Amino acid sequence: MHDEPQQPGQPANQQKQQRKAARDAARSVTAAKSSAQSKSKPTTKPPTKPARQSAKQPAIPPAMPPDMTTGTVKVMSAVDPASFNPHMMERQMAAMTRLLEQQDFQTDEEAQAFLDQINAQGGPIIAPPTTPLEQAQDLIAEAWGLSGRRRDKLIRQALDLSPDCADAYVLMAESTNDPQKARDYYEQGMRVGERAIGPEMFTQIAADGEFWRTIETRPYMRARQGLATVLWLLGERAAATEHMLAMLRLNPNDNQGLRYMLASWLLIAGDDLALKRATDLLKQFAEDDSAFMAYSRLLLTLRTKGPGAAADQALRAAMQTNPFVPFYLLGLLPLPKQPPEYYGFGDQDEAITYLVEGGGEAWAAREDDIEWLVEALVRLAPPGLNEQFQPGPERHHKRPRKHK
Repeated sequence: MHDEPQQPGQPANQQKQQRKAARDAARSVTAAKSSAQSKSKPTTKPPTKPARQSAKQPAIPPAMPPDMTTGTVKVMSAVDPASFNPHMMERQMAAMTRLLEQQDFQTDEEAQAFLDQINAQGGPIIAPPTTPLEQAQDLIAEAWGLSGRRRDKLIRQALDLSPDCADAYVLMAESTNDPQKARDYYEQGMRVGERAIGPEMFTQIAADGEFWRTIETRPYMRARQGLATVLWLLGERAAATEHMLAMLRLNPNDNQGLRYMLASWLLIAGDDLALKRATDLLKQFAEDDSAFMAYSRLLLTLRTKGPGAAADQALRAAMQTNPFVPFYLLGLLPLPKQPPEYYGFGDQDEAITYLVEGGGEAWAAREDDIEWLVEALVRLAPPGLNEQFQPGPERHHKRPRKHK
């Protein structure tokens, strides 16, 4: 990110406050626009929980349990997944921030009236980029929805405009099947992303707890997340875990959804430090009742307290969150050859995603946990439970496919 020149007579801290206010206002307006858009578009399956989106990983075919890797899954949101592009939303947030920074409001009422006007007008927000990096980011936002030569051309153009465009390296990493090349690209993206933010700004934003809320940091965070997942695939698991933990310190709200994969990684490691970290992580997100966290709590209970009333209660809670996980884990339902591209909370695709993104390997790490799960299901499940979870023909229709 390139700092704009300070206006004459304007204190530096006042300028920072104005930029922060502009960013917050931009997030408010674009969020409202997204909400309005989602109401006008049909959804294939209404989610029961707020959606999260996981970053796309290199196109490495995932293995089935017990040797599982990360998948390329996006959570179904209220907006049609086939057309929703979160990077275009970031582009609109950046445009709105630029537009607000260009204004000279004398009162809060003037600022609010301007925001109301923008919010009501509909359509895209027009505010041309003012720096080479902003121009490059606009190209990358377009490239994310493309493939082949057109995508490659936009990536090259973005890097020609600004060598600090970290997202260009993220896209190159996602486009390769070679994990070592992906690692190199992600490392480059992380370096240039940090350079674009600048050391002083990096420290300031991190200290303010505003890291993810500042749009300019997101390419760096995407590159670092990609690097962590590739390091895990390459067997450098301690380093991968440390990257995840560092990103959670930068962004305690975890807008990237790192906690889902990290919980399984810590349980796979299984040593005292990892279990302590898993305990802290699950406490930090105690209100999250996704399948990822519910079954991680169950596994953690088994590892720390062993079988008993607490484990039985954790299993009941996990089954209420998503009843399909044990059936896929134990082979009663067949896992697909490819992981799903989208899932809804509580459905079969969420169960598959949890297993593919580390949950299957976490359960396979200790044979005693699997044996207990079989025994507990027989002991606690009502008669005829299996009949409720046979896959039906609707599975072939509820998930939109990407267009390559």
